[in-house]
Amino acid sequence: MQLAKRQNLEDAWVEPSQSNDSHLVPRTGWLGLIDRFIGPGATPAEMWLQFLPAVIAAIAAPLYALTLPHDWTPLQLGLIALLGLDCIGGVLTNATTTAKRWYHRPGQGWRQHLAFVSLHIVHIGLVALLFRGGDWSFFAVVSGYLLVAAIAIVRSPLYLQRPVALGLYGLALLGDRYLLSPTLGLEWFVPFLMLKLLVSHLLAEAPHHPEVVEQD
Repeated sequence: MQLAKRQNLEDAWVEPSQSNDSHLVPRTGWLGLIDRFIGPGATPAEMWLQFLPAVIAAIAAPLYALTLPHDWTPLQLGLIALLGLDCIGGVLTNATTTAKRWYHRPGQGWRQHLAFVSLHIVHIGLVALLFRGGDWSFFAVVSGYLLVAAIAIVRSPLYLQRPVALGLYGLALLGDRYLLSPTLGLEWFVPFLMLKLLVSHLLAEAPHHPEVVEQD
């Protein structure tokens, strides 16, 4: 029975390069903009899973910051909300079957993945400037580690990318805990940013068909 269950699940995996092309074409109009972020063909369950926690994070993050003894500016609170939305939503979105199929479709190689990661250096720069008083050593250390770790992951053999990514993510957690001073109100920023990019986004996984349900 267990062997049959395992075989059913293994049969449900499809290599991204072999995915149905109809799943890789964004819709037209504003829905197409959403498709380019989360991948075309997201199921209702995936939509709820990635958007609801992201919205909750966008509300909870600035509310948490307001409990701290600091005079926040509207710009800071707005940025905290956006970072919460992006980091939490990004962790979940990039882990979905639809996003895996989209971001690891044919033509998306290591250069495209590094470009995606590099865009998030802007996040780190804003945190360094607006929340750490222009702490450019923080910017250099976090950005440098992110880029080096991303290169190490995408240039590793495919079968080693998962353990390499998890190991580098673990090192990032240790560095954030013991080497960097915490960012008031954004203590969660580095762990979730690294989780989004190093683990959720960069790891290539064969998408699993949602129609296949494991039977007891």
